Amino acid sequence: LRDNRIELVRASWHELSISVSDVSLSDEGQYTCSLFTMPVKTSKAFLTVLGVPEKPQITGFTSPVMEGERMQLTCKTSGSKPAADIRWFKNDKEVKDVKYLKEEDVNRKTFTVSSTLDFLADRSDDGAVLSCRVDHESLNSTPQIAMQVLEIHYTPLVKIISSNSWPEEGQSIVLTCESKGKPVPEPVLWTKDGGELPDPERMVVNGRVLSISFLNKTDNGTYRCEAKNPIGRNSTEYVLIVHDVFNTLLPTTVIPSLTTATVTTTVALTASKTTSATAISTRDPNAFTGKTGPDHALIGGIVAVVVFVTLCSIILLGRYLARHKGTYLTNEAKGAEDAPDADTAIINAEGSQVNAEEKKEYFI
Repeated sequence: LRDNRIELVRASWHELSISVSDVSLSDEGQYTCSLFTMPVKTSKAFLTVLGVPEKPQITGFTSPVMEGERMQLTCKTSGSKPAADIRWFKNDKEVKDVKYLKEEDVNRKTFTVSSTLDFLADRSDDGAVLSCRVDHESLNSTPQIAMQVLEIHYTPLVKIISSNSWPEEGQSIVLTCESKGKPVPEPVLWTKDGGELPDPERMVVNGRVLSISFLNKTDNGTYRCEAKNPIGRNSTEYVLIVHDVFNTLLPTTVIPSLTTATVTTTVALTASKTTSATAISTRDPNAFTGKTGPDHALIGGIVAVVVFVTLCSIILLGRYLARHKGTYLTNEAKGAEDAPDADTAIINAEGSQVNAEEKKEYFI
């Protein structure tokens, strides 16, 4: 061996050691050690030299990229022996759908390998890190990596958020227009039913926020928020419906407003009237005290009193007639009860012939 890169490290009767510096692919081959004895003894070893891949390069990258455009990125490395392995990653997640190509170099000892990534630019890829990773046994588990950060430009994405899901008359509402785009959208434009906001005093726009105070039915309509940037414009709508004021009443149990009572009267008329009046005035304490219809209980009470008075009058009249029931005599018969005989009775009677001109008969 006659090369300045080869040095004798140790020489003795038992050992001969050499070192090779700045190893190149030309150093690969079979090495022979000979012991000059009779006969000569030899030992051989084959040296394999690995081709270290060059640092990978990504080509075809442009920035920024418009949403929807097709991107075709190629990662390439040369000088690897054996051929290196190339893999693509997006935010540390490997991308499988790639094309792999291996070519032999001019020296016919090393290889150039490349991998192509083809995809459509999407807004979700904005800010994503694309990395091309080269693995080879000569790198001692320390891969070589090339990276690129994607910048995707896209039209604004618009959304309206309402502060009140059930707006009522007299209340307020705040509509927030969230717009996200790249480049950042310009200040948003608020319109109502295709025209300008009709009441600037109550409808105040502050940046992306629309505030409407003292809502009324004239505020009903479709509110549009529009945002734009150099890439394009987008809009969204919100339909506002103002509801009537909802009167919240305390929960009540629906029961008759008046209680029903049965009164049996066995006393005099004045006492029964007092009892009836007390029954009429008795009300359900849980009844609703608001405005009601005709007081049917009061009318019923009056009717009951009238019927009761009528019945009492009939009873009193009946008793009176029963007490005066008896035998009624004519004037001629008066005074005849004490007479000893009929002739004397006729003579003593008030209706005798003596007073006949003055006496009259009454028939009942």
